[in-house]
Amino acid sequence: MLTAKQKELLLYIHERIKETGVSPSFDEMKEALDLASKSGIHRLITALEERGFLRRLPHRARALEVLKLPDSAAPAAPPRGRGAFRPSVVAEGRSSGGYGVPILGQIAAGVPIEALQHEVGRVSAPEDLLGSGDHFALEVKGDSMIQAGILDGDVVIIKRTDAADSGDIVVALIDNEEATLKRLRKRGNSIALEAANPAYETRIFGPDRVRIQGKLVAMIRRYS
Repeated sequence: MLTAKQKELLLYIHERIKETGVSPSFDEMKEALDLASKSGIHRLITALEERGFLRRLPHRARALEVLKLPDSAAPAAPPRGRGAFRPSVVAEGRSSGGYGVPILGQIAAGVPIEALQHEVGRVSAPEDLLGSGDHFALEVKGDSMIQAGILDGDVVIIKRTDAADSGDIVVALIDNEEATLKRLRKRGNSIALEAANPAYETRIFGPDRVRIQGKLVAMIRRYS
């Protein structure tokens, strides 16, 4: 069982990663929990690691991963690779009573394939996970996002938007013909679409060649 401060810190880290894609700094955590020094944060993180709720990712600054949340055996994020943002995972069959999100076909997480298709079905996702706005779903084909915890066959839930921050995982439409799921990086006047698998190269485009169709908010994993 976690102490009140351990639980407070864990939930704060989880929410910050969901919002920004990176874990908060020790100063931010110290201020959020109203502690006098960062040593208290170090002790809380160590305790959460020992209890299997949290882990530090090696060789990266501000790299914490929430493995599970209190009162839940389900992982808050799949412990695969070292991607900065990891989507919330809902096992198919555990999301009954949620909101029906239209599936608009398949999308490549490797080499881009054809653009978004018409609705081919629906998948249920908890409304509290989605938040406000319009959403659609796509079935992932390919392995280039595996280090962000996104596997071939997963169904990703996308919030429809034409704006995204650098570091967001997005559905990008290239030359109005090809759609792909990648991490967005803004590099001056250029846009980089970055894989989460070292086997794939980052592709760089002029801003007039890429349109953002939406950004990743959650994922359905189809367990056998």
